[in-house]
Amino acid sequence: MLWDILSIIQDNWLLLLIGQYPNGPLGGLAATLILSVLSIALAFPLSVLLALARLSRSPFLLWPSTALVYIARGVPLLMLILWVYFMVPLLLGANIPGFVTMLVTLVLYEAAFLSEVVRAGIVAVGRGQMDAARALGHSYLGAMWYVILPQALYNMLPSILSQFVSTIKETTLGYVINVPELTFAANQINNRLLSKPFEVFFILAIIYYLVCWTLTHAATVLERRIARKRAGTTTGPLPVTMQPQTLTAEP
Repeated sequence: MLWDILSIIQDNWLLLLIGQYPNGPLGGLAATLILSVLSIALAFPLSVLLALARLSRSPFLLWPSTALVYIARGVPLLMLILWVYFMVPLLLGANIPGFVTMLVTLVLYEAAFLSEVVRAGIVAVGRGQMDAARALGHSYLGAMWYVILPQALYNMLPSILSQFVSTIKETTLGYVINVPELTFAANQINNRLLSKPFEVFFILAIIYYLVCWTLTHAATVLERRIARKRAGTTTGPLPVTMQPQTLTAEP
């Protein structure tokens, strides 16, 4: 079996890495990472706006934002993908590439989850910071932009990185709408070989594990560094009360 795995990697490593590019669309691991990075990058500003709306006392901001967050978090991602895939062409009157469909869906989905992370980070800063900023003459938005958000976002970096790990795994659902990401490339290899499905998808699982483990480890290291800085130390073990919890990516 080991020889079969090595042989599959040797013959198909380029397809797993970049798909059929340059003779076709960019795919494989490169497409998975690009899709994940773009999703988090575009979802983050939206998540900040949703978090601020959820903290607002105005019902015109609070209720719609809460509804959006609850719907996105309560509906399976696959269902959202199919909704966007079939509804957007009807609304626009034009076909949308699968990559764009998956990107739009992930942006909405990740924005809903990240908004709760951002909201928790803002609340954790404490009311005293806002009161002090307002006492210095800042408006509410000015205090939020210059005082609250910089502190909150710094503390949220490990959680954001952990959410990025989840996004990488969620891109596998792009396979159902023919997005040429890593799982799609592995399935192409499996369809060509026909006789080695275990070996092909074992390679796929190892690739995902290595990528996600690396990022999860980086998030843990980053969380420890932030905890040390907040504790006023740069080296040595953390106090027991400030030991970070092990990050686990959401399935």
